[in-house]
Amino acid sequence: MAKENNSNPKKPKFSSWWIYGLIIVLILGFQLLNSGNFASTKTTTTSELQEFLRNGDISKILIITNTNQAKVFLTEEALGKDVHKDVSEKSLLPTTGNLPQYILDFGDLQNFEKQITDSKKDNNLDTVVEFDKESNLLTDFLIGMLPFILIFGIWIYLMRRMSGGGGGGAGGQIFNIGKSKAKLFDEKTDTRTSFKDVAGLEGAKEEIEEIVEFLKHPDKYTSLGGKIPKGALLVGPPGTGKTLLAKAVAGEAKVPFFSLSGSDFVEMFVGVGASRVRDLFKQAKDKSPAIIFIDEIDAIGRARGKNNFTGSNDERENTLNQLLTEMDGFGTNTNVIVLAATNRADVLDKALMRAGRFDRQIYVDLPDIRERKEIFEVHLRPIKTAETLDLDFLARQTPGFSGADIANVCNEAALIAARKEKKSVNKQDFLDAVDRIVGGLEKKNKIITPGEKKTIAYHEAGHATVSWMLEHAAPLVKVTIVPRGQSLGAAWYLPEERLIVRPEQMKDEMCATLGGRAAEKVIFNKISTGALSDLEKVTKQARAMVTVYGLNDEIGNLTYYDSSGQSDYGFSKPYSEDTAQKIDTEISKLIEEQYKRAIEVLDTHKDKLVTLAERLLEKEVIFKEDLEKIFGKRPFEPETVEEPAAPVSEATDTAEEVSEENK
Repeated sequence: MAKENNSNPKKPKFSSWWIYGLIIVLILGFQLLNSGNFASTKTTTTSELQEFLRNGDISKILIITNTNQAKVFLTEEALGKDVHKDVSEKSLLPTTGNLPQYILDFGDLQNFEKQITDSKKDNNLDTVVEFDKESNLLTDFLIGMLPFILIFGIWIYLMRRMSGGGGGGAGGQIFNIGKSKAKLFDEKTDTRTSFKDVAGLEGAKEEIEEIVEFLKHPDKYTSLGGKIPKGALLVGPPGTGKTLLAKAVAGEAKVPFFSLSGSDFVEMFVGVGASRVRDLFKQAKDKSPAIIFIDEIDAIGRARGKNNFTGSNDERENTLNQLLTEMDGFGTNTNVIVLAATNRADVLDKALMRAGRFDRQIYVDLPDIRERKEIFEVHLRPIKTAETLDLDFLARQTPGFSGADIANVCNEAALIAARKEKKSVNKQDFLDAVDRIVGGLEKKNKIITPGEKKTIAYHEAGHATVSWMLEHAAPLVKVTIVPRGQSLGAAWYLPEERLIVRPEQMKDEMCATLGGRAAEKVIFNKISTGALSDLEKVTKQARAMVTVYGLNDEIGNLTYYDSSGQSDYGFSKPYSEDTAQKIDTEISKLIEEQYKRAIEVLDTHKDKLVTLAERLLEKEVIFKEDLEKIFGKRPFEPETVEEPAAPVSEATDTAEEVSEENK
C-alpha cells in the first residue's frame, strides 16, 4: 500500500507565474550571452594595453564608437604566454564567433586613437585597428515593443475593471461584461435566515409564505386552474425589513435564489443592462423553480419618458423594456417568481406595476407596539440582559421606530453597558440608547452661560407644563437641559399611536409645541431663536391641516396633496393667488391662536411653571414622577387602545426633540 501511495504523488498545481518566471530567465540568459559575460574575457586598462602593444601581443583592436569600448584580440603567440593564461582558456559555453580576450573602456575617442597610432608607429607594429557600432537586439526589440505592450496592458486593465474585475478563465472577464451579476444563494451554505428570524410583519409574511408554498407544491394550485403569480413587490419605509423578508424566502424556499441590486444592471456600455437581464432570466429558467430578488428596483424601474431633457438613448429605459419583456414573456409553468423591494413605489413605471408582472404589492409598514415587542425579542437573543427587563416598556418607549432602528437600540444599549463595565444590559442602558439615537450624543463640555441655561430651563418647562394640562397632547416622559446633538435642551414624549387624528388633537399638540416660546414670553417678556424646530414643526402641521387634510373651514373640504408625486415636478401651484393668500392667512391664524392659548395656560399655572423650571435647573433631568409631585395627577387619561397601530400623522410618528440650539 505504501508503494501505491508513493507512486502517485500529488502533482503541483499549474500557476501562470511559472510562465512569467521562465520568460524572465530566458531574457536574462540571452542578455548575458549577448554581452559575452560567460566567456573568458577580462577587463584591462590603457596602460596595460600600451604594454601589450609594445610586446607585439595584439593582433586587432575593435573600437566600438557608440559605447566608448575597445575589444582587444591577441595573437596566437601571445595566447601561449603565461601573462595571458587567464584569457587563453576556452569558454565553457559555445559561441557564435571569435570573442575578444580583453575589453577596455576609454574616455575621449580621439585621444585613445592617437595613443594607439603612436604606439604602432614607435614599435613598428602591424596591429589592425577597426571601428564599429554595436547594438543589443533584445534591448532594441523591447524598446520598440514597449508602446504596444503598454497600450495592450492598459486595454486589458480597463476591460477587467469595466467587466467587474477579477481574473479567471481565458481572457479574464473581458467577454463576460453582458453576463448577469446576480449572486446565486445555496440554501445549504449561504443563508441561514428563516421566517422565525422575521418578527412582526404578519400580513407580509403570510403572502410571502404563500409564494414559497407555490414553488414547493405548484401542482396544488395549478391543478385547480390557478396560475402562479409572476412577481411580488415589497414596498415600505426604509428599515422595515424588506430585504430581511427576501433573505428569509431564500432560506425557506429550498430553491435557487438569485439576488442582485437594481444598480447592477447599469453599465457604461450601451445594451449591457438589457443583456444582463436576458442572461439573468435565462439562468433562472434553466434552474427553475427559482426566485429572482431585485433590491432597490427603482434604480431601473422609474417611469419612462420623465426628465429626459437630452433626447438621447436612455440605457436605463432599454434595461426596463427588457425587464418588462422577460417578466411577461415566460410561461406560467416555468416556476420563476420575481421579488423586488423599493422605498419609492410612486416613481415606478405603470407597465411594471400592472397585473401579469408584479401581481402582488406587499406593503411592509412600520411596526406597531405589539410587533416592536416581537422585534425586541429577536434582537435581544444574543444580548445578556437583566432578568427584570420589561419588553412591553421598551416597546412603548420606541414609537415610530423601524426594525432597523430597534436593532440599533439593542446594539447601542449593549455598547453603553460594556462602556460602564456592567455584566448585563438593564433598563437604564436601553433608555440611554434611545436618548442617544433620538437626541444625539450628550455634550457635557458645551459652554453655556447661566442666563442661557435659565432660558433653556424655562423653555423646556413650558413644553412640559402645557402638554400636561392639555387633554390630547402627548404625555411627557422626560425633560432635560443637557445639550445633546444640535439641541441645547429636549423633551421626550410618549405619543399615542392613532389610526386617525382629529383637529382638536392636532391643535393640542401644536399648542404644546409652542409652549416653549410662550414660557419665554410669560417669564422674561422676551423671545429667542431657540424655538426654531418648534416653529418648523407647527408650521408643517398647520399647513397639513389646511392644504392636505381639509380641516379648515375657510378653505373647505379640499386637498392639494398629490399622492402620485407628479406635483413635485411642476412649476405651478394647483391653486390661484387668492387661494394662496387665504392659505397663508389661515395657517398664520391657526398658529397664533394656539400660541395665545399656550400663554393663557402658562399664565394660569405660572407658579408651577417656575417651580418646575427651578427643579430642572437643579437636577438638569426630570421625569414624569417629578411632574406629578408638582402638578398632581393628570386631570384626564388618554384613550386606551387594545392593539395600537402605527400612526398616520407626522405629529405622532416619533418622540421628537422640541428645542434646538440658539442660532
